[in-house]
Amino acid sequence: QVQVVESGGGLVQAGGSLRLSCAASGSFLRITDMGWYRQAPGKQRELVARIRSGGSSNYVDSVKGRFTISRDNAKNTAYLQMNSLKPEDTAVYYCKAAIVAGMVLTTRYYWGQGTQVTVSS
Repeated sequence: QVQVVESGGGLVQAGGSLRLSCAASGSFLRITDMGWYRQAPGKQRELVARIRSGGSSNYVDSVKGRFTISRDNAKNTAYLQMNSLKPEDTAVYYCKAAIVAGMVLTTRYYWGQGTQVTVSS
């Protein structure tokens, strides 16, 4: 079974930093794309940052210059370094991983359970 687990959320003051981790485990061949999404109360889930297997990445405009996504392929882990946090960054942050597995090497998308990030003003 494949599992995706996030960690690293918490409460921080505005201007502070947090580092989120997303680790995939189980039986699979490889991970292609990994992405961080967030969902604030009353809002739709939005893509925050995504990183491809080759290392290229993209970000939503509101976090450019403040957040950095990275990955360690040997550890099947992605990270989201969040600096200069703002109260509007408060949300549950989810990781989504595109994982190739199975006898016919099918790509499936797996979500983590989410980790709460709260930024106080």
